[in-house]
Amino acid sequence: MSGDILRGAPPHAGSTAYINARIIDPTADKEYDGAVLISDGKIADFGPSLFASGAPYGIESVDCRGLYLAPGLVDARVHTGEPGEEHKETLESAGVAAAVGGITSMVLLPDNEPPFDDASLIEFVARRARLIKLTNMYAYGALTAGLEGKELAEMGLLAEAGAVAFTDADHAVGNAQVLRRALYYAKAFDALIVHLPQEPTLSGGHMTSGEMATRLGLSGNPPLAEAIMVERDIRLVEMTGGRLHLSKISTAESVKAIAAAKARGLKISCDTAPPYFALNDLAVGDYRTFGKLVPPLRSERDREAIVEGLKRGVIDAIVSDHRPQDQDSKRVPFAQAEPGGIGLETLLPVSLELVHNKQLSLPHLFQRLSAAPAGLFGLPGGKLAKGAPADLVLFDPDLAWKIDRVDFWSKTKNSPFDERPVQGKVMATIVGGRTIYRHDSFTPAAAAA
Repeated sequence: MSGDILRGAPPHAGSTAYINARIIDPTADKEYDGAVLISDGKIADFGPSLFASGAPYGIESVDCRGLYLAPGLVDARVHTGEPGEEHKETLESAGVAAAVGGITSMVLLPDNEPPFDDASLIEFVARRARLIKLTNMYAYGALTAGLEGKELAEMGLLAEAGAVAFTDADHAVGNAQVLRRALYYAKAFDALIVHLPQEPTLSGGHMTSGEMATRLGLSGNPPLAEAIMVERDIRLVEMTGGRLHLSKISTAESVKAIAAAKARGLKISCDTAPPYFALNDLAVGDYRTFGKLVPPLRSERDREAIVEGLKRGVIDAIVSDHRPQDQDSKRVPFAQAEPGGIGLETLLPVSLELVHNKQLSLPHLFQRLSAAPAGLFGLPGGKLAKGAPADLVLFDPDLAWKIDRVDFWSKTKNSPFDERPVQGKVMATIVGGRTIYRHDSFTPAAAAA
């Protein structure tokens, strides 16, 4: 852990100029040397010629020393243990880990104990976020009562309480009639339905079907389990005219089907997570439970298809799919281990591999990490614009380091990327004009102009 969490740090009373930065503007698809001016927690101005000769007298300046400055990451798929399993992760510990990872806004999944199928729990998240004063926190509402996939939750009341979208998290809705009704009902208030496409009767295996599963003697979850559900959901969107976001896409067939649906003008969007473009089923290795995820790690062919889907813009967003599990859940035989991996602190460095491998430009990467998820979920951050919240991340894209679970700020350490060499480190995270995290190598003394 090499940095400081600046909890509740007040914004500068006047204006602050971040100068000598390499600016990433995902909305304009541009990258340039420039500056950003922050005033009253919002972006007052930005551009390549701003403060070219230094900030004027009376404005505090922060010299970025050529580091990259971009809209903060907007992570649309985060699970925490609060309420119900605080020993795995609390909202506060997740907020700290997000700050370290450059994430300025995150949307919390509803599969807690109790699940977010009651308006009071959406309000609980909002109150806790105000008290914690770290990253912005939003909540999904449950799609069905108790996440049981049978009866729709009170979506209207949940929306009024602040739910930004509706999902049953990692519980796929196997009943097509229930999802059809949800898509129809959500149209009344232009709500977004988020669904994990995994056909329940086919997806009970412990890893993806194939040679590796056979060698390890583990039951398989075939890629077809995802493709069948993607095709079904596309047909339901076609029938209802609703808006649907498919989460954690992991197979070549899904990318192909979603591309065709988008070409037909259907209101379909989707995301994936770093394990599905950076790892394949070989990462399960010798029954490595950190590699047990939902959906499971797929073949190299599927991994390459996910990369291609990101390049072509078929896949709109990248999420962390942060799902903490304690030692008792992971240090057991593979078949008994709980699925899931943490991802808040590794989201940016692992995603930067797409840039280092020349598969995406930095503006294109931040379209998927910031601008697109903010737009899809109607959140205020994720972009550089005058009057937009001053939610920013300052990072060094080339700093080489090795992921080590010992160094995680998250309460639990179950990362599928443990011991992976990466390039890219967050130097500072700014939310509403407040610096909430600063890396040790970017100290105030070194930063002051």
